Amino acid sequence: MSYRLIVSCLFVFSMFLGVSTVFPQTPKYPDYPSETPDTVKPTNYGYDYERRVVMIPMRDGVKLHTVILVPNGAKNAPILLTRTPYSADVLTTNTNSSHLDASLYGYDNATDVIVEGGYIRVVQDIRGKYGSEGDYVMNRPLHGPQNPTPVDHATDTYDTIDWLVKNIKESNGKVGILGISYDGFLPLMALVNPHPALKVSVPMNPMVDGWMGDDWFHNGAFRQQNMPYIYDQVVTRSNEVTWWSSNFDDYDMFMRAGSAGELGRQRGMDQSGFWRKVIAHPNYDSFWQDQAMDKILAKQPLKVPVMLVHSLWDQEDIYGAPAVYKAIEPKDTNNNMVYLVMGPWHHGQEIQNADRIGAIRWGSDTGTYFRKNILGPFLAHFLKDGAPPMDVAPVNAFESGTNVWRRLNSWPSGCTTGCTSKATPLYLNAGTKLSLGSPITGGDQYDEYISDPAKPVPFRARPNRPTGYTEELSWWRWLVDDQREASGRTDVLTYTTDTLTSPVKISGQPLVNLIASTSGTDSDWVVKVIDVYPDEFAGQPEMGGYQLAVSMDIFRGRYRESFETPKPIEANKPLLYKWELPNANHVFLPGHKIMVQIQSSWFPLYDRNPQTFVENIFFAKPGDYRKATQRIYHSSGEQSFIELPVVTSP
Repeated sequence: MSYRLIVSCLFVFSMFLGVSTVFPQTPKYPDYPSETPDTVKPTNYGYDYERRVVMIPMRDGVKLHTVILVPNGAKNAPILLTRTPYSADVLTTNTNSSHLDASLYGYDNATDVIVEGGYIRVVQDIRGKYGSEGDYVMNRPLHGPQNPTPVDHATDTYDTIDWLVKNIKESNGKVGILGISYDGFLPLMALVNPHPALKVSVPMNPMVDGWMGDDWFHNGAFRQQNMPYIYDQVVTRSNEVTWWSSNFDDYDMFMRAGSAGELGRQRGMDQSGFWRKVIAHPNYDSFWQDQAMDKILAKQPLKVPVMLVHSLWDQEDIYGAPAVYKAIEPKDTNNNMVYLVMGPWHHGQEIQNADRIGAIRWGSDTGTYFRKNILGPFLAHFLKDGAPPMDVAPVNAFESGTNVWRRLNSWPSGCTTGCTSKATPLYLNAGTKLSLGSPITGGDQYDEYISDPAKPVPFRARPNRPTGYTEELSWWRWLVDDQREASGRTDVLTYTTDTLTSPVKISGQPLVNLIASTSGTDSDWVVKVIDVYPDEFAGQPEMGGYQLAVSMDIFRGRYRESFETPKPIEANKPLLYKWELPNANHVFLPGHKIMVQIQSSWFPLYDRNPQTFVENIFFAKPGDYRKATQRIYHSSGEQSFIELPVVTSP
């Protein structure tokens, strides 16, 4: 019998007899006091601001975590508010510096404007996120059909502003609200029954309509690469549980899953209330329409000056700001309440260095120009006591190609005075030719290609990395990627003009008029308007032959007749597909060419269309995905064209 077994038997026997068994005791050591205090009270010695953290009560009793940064010596200072689902603490904390500019460095802080302007900075966690109480709902709708509770972002903003002006003794009682993306959606919500102290709203790259053209869908096609964002944002209060990748290349991950709905099932996304809503509402029904901020604000009185900030190459929310401008500008009868800025930026780049985006150089820091010459004077004019009159045009639009800022009275107008904007057809012709103004007759009636869901067209050169703002992932610049990667594929049609001998300027939204047929019963159509650089480009040789997309987007064919009620497509029948592309303010220079590309997948950015009509593509089965023959027509009476908003000078 082993020693260990003998000891075990003796222990059991002694316990049975009730006899105490004495084993060697672990020796006791003297206490060694912890060097970490129970609480710490920073002295904040040398800080140029005071940081206050408060819980502001809302009308339903929920308290919202709010960080207030008051510059030393502030007196009668205006307040700049940002409400966020991305952590107020993160947006206002830099523990390595005692200076306000360093504490505000990062996302959603136009730091130079805030610090130089002497503003009191307030950042608040919205209900249900990070330090705030309450329940989180993605883009929480206004009280009404989609929100039975008496509170929403409009009431929370009102209650927050009311508390701030009553409790910050250093303020002048004037508040401005600004933010980017989700934080840009919230300044739009603030315009619904605004607090009297709210004097200005600056929505930058705002989420406006998640189905028509912002984060979740574009013209009915689902943006499946945003699934990680949905997962991270919704499943926990502080985003501590995050999405995981199973492949280095997202293309492989989404292909192996089959459908977006199946990938969601594999990742447990049905635990998310928002995901369940998304997959239950693939069409543009009341769920989406009731939340569209352009539609909501079109019905609201215009009480607060608004500056809408739009990025011409916004890879996330390219629809929102121009849509709101179109909805509310007609109410601005005196042309002094609604302002629009359109810069050559990716999503949020206006608060960063912006002398380039990807390989495209602008010749100046357009971000600094915006903040110093537009945003700063605008905020000061409406928020500061005794501020001088501002010299900010109703519309400031950067003109790419010539790379200059244009001061305009409205959008789209192209120039201040003396020019006209005319819808001019850019015809798709036989022989893959483009012609501006009139079609080229003769030749084949159509061009065709095979669209195979088993081999979808990548939206950028593989590997397709996850969305992310690092240089490696480079999600921020995909809209300016060189489109030569696609133009060489047999399932992408490419049409090109002759080399231009004079400039062609467009200002506004190109309108697609595509006559097309498919052998399937559903189809996606992707159309790109592209500036083709000369074969050799002085000063930047790597730009020789570069294909820069100026405006491009996708359309899901089942919505040809109605966004609300999808229908199968009649197979092999030429039909008109008509939709608007994103805004452009661009000059195609002499020596360049204009190109149009057409394809039927944009993967994995958008989910694959099975090309067989199914009720809900989220739940398409492997057998539903089938090849289809796609035809683009350019014969007399069936002429495909892109309507360009061409600007002509007197």
